Amino acid sequence: MMYVSYIPQIMNNLHGMKGTPIQPMVAAINCTLWVAYGLLKKPKIDWPIVVANAPGIVFGLAACITAL
Repeated sequence: MMYVSYIPQIMNNLHGMKGTPIQPMVAAINCTLWVAYGLLKKPKIDWPIVVANAPGIVFGLAACITAL
């Protein structure tokens, strides 16, 4: 739910009320690292970590790109 909260910021960015891209960019990087960790964890993939953080990559990047 935390990453879905970027939707209003994305909508504002698209309507000309630009926000700062720094926080969503850092969130996307953080989620990317967690997803990589979950995928590379041995002996088996940690799917709850991957699934929980994948939306953060998508919404964080979308908020960051639309804020530029």
